[in-house]
Amino acid sequence: MAGHSKWANIKHRKAAMDAKRGQLFSRLTRELIVAAREGGPDPEINLRLRLAIERARAANMPKENIERAIRRGAGLEKGAEQFEELLYEGYGPHGVAILVRVLTDNRNRTVAELRRIFSRHGGSLAESGAVMWNFEKKGYIAIRPDGQDPERIFEMAIEAGAEDVEISEDLVEIYTAPEDLQAVRQALMAAGLIIDNAEVTMRPKTRVALDDHATMAVMSLVDALEELDDVQQVYSNLEISDELIRKYEAQAA
Repeated sequence: MAGHSKWANIKHRKAAMDAKRGQLFSRLTRELIVAAREGGPDPEINLRLRLAIERARAANMPKENIERAIRRGAGLEKGAEQFEELLYEGYGPHGVAILVRVLTDNRNRTVAELRRIFSRHGGSLAESGAVMWNFEKKGYIAIRPDGQDPERIFEMAIEAGAEDVEISEDLVEIYTAPEDLQAVRQALMAAGLIIDNAEVTMRPKTRVALDDHATMAVMSLVDALEELDDVQQVYSNLEISDELIRKYEAQAA
């Protein structure tokens, strides 16, 4: 798990077919509301909203649900919830650094739930700044090669302005400066590439590799955190192999 990367993208692709579709739609709705509130209801000028709309469509969220969430965020409907966007820091088992991004309408409830999950899985919430220093905000693009040469995608991404590219078995992960995300994304799409996921993420500056048992324990914590309704994303500095991801998925099936 390179912070966000492979683990989150595999979960992202599975989410659209998840039996917990209602929870997924709730999470997407919150993101749409906050994106529209912060940057306005026009996705042509609000990149965060545009990306949120694309994720909602990829999850087969009904069009009317998407439009309603945008109207609520833009203040065009009465009674819309007021969500706060917060970033919590913590430690997983063996000192793994973890960031949790939430959208909540009750921060006291959220803190209590986070503390319970961290404690149950051998971790703990941390003070502000405890692990943030090890992460930096980056634009993130994921592409599944699907028969195309990953090295060619690497070259195209760098030519488009990407800062770094990581290639694994079935995924090419591209990192950009946050302000360059849209330009790189558009260049790759213009070249005929299909973007599997694009967003602003928190990338770890240094990563930690653990043995299989310890890695599984951290992954179990991340999984539990992601089950919370208020949680939008979980980032960590855990390094994880493709093989271990497959092993974890097989056990969870």
